Amino acid sequence: MNNDLVLKNNLKESRVKKGLSQEELARLVGTTRQTIISIEKNAFNPSAKLALLLCIALDEEFENLFYF
Repeated sequence: MNNDLVLKNNLKESRVKKGLSQEELARLVGTTRQTIISIEKNAFNPSAKLALLLCIALDEEFENLFYF
């Protein structure tokens, strides 16, 4: 596996822009605040379903929220 291909994200920036707390976003997408924290810190990659739900909740295109 190539270590250069690490999925990064703009989750925190998008969440703050929408005026949502980590807890509020977690509730919107059906996960925990700890999961949101882990994704924002690039310590955890969301499933395809969770990534899609995050995009919908934040009204962002996948390419704007997640990148390599």
